[in-house]
Amino acid sequence: MSDEEHHFESKGDAGASKTYPQQAGTIRKNGYIVIKNRPCKVVEVSTSKTGKHGHAKCHFVGIDIFNGKKLEDIVPSSHNCDVPHVSRTDYQLIDISEDGFVSLLMDNGDTKDDLRLPTDDNLLGQIKDAFGEGKDLVLSVMSAMGEEQICALKDIGPKN
Repeated sequence: MSDEEHHFESKGDAGASKTYPQQAGTIRKNGYIVIKNRPCKVVEVSTSKTGKHGHAKCHFVGIDIFNGKKLEDIVPSSHNCDVPHVSRTDYQLIDISEDGFVSLLMDNGDTKDDLRLPTDDNLLGQIKDAFGEGKDLVLSVMSAMGEEQICALKDIGPKN
């Protein structure tokens, strides 16, 4: 045995997976699925009958939850698909910076300053207009597979 100490560099997260496996045949419309390494909301599922070589196939049509692109995939129904862990968190809006980042108040009292304004023009306009009028806003942030994006807003009344 040597007296050397071993040093390990820690890289990344605590090992919590960004996805979990689920059998293709059990994934339904309005659920989530990973297609081409993108988290998607399933908008259409169709299942073909078994052919002479066995497997029934599931045809998934999904919309990327961050950029809105339509993606498709065909998977044997008995195989596992990756399903993203999707979470939605509400934060109170504190400020909008000139460079397009928002400052959000987290539950523990800290601020979250690493999130950009949404690219959706409709939502972007609603946030800027309401913030300009001095309203208190709560923004819903959707996160999946290491990405986060503002997806909705709620008006909780005028600022005091």
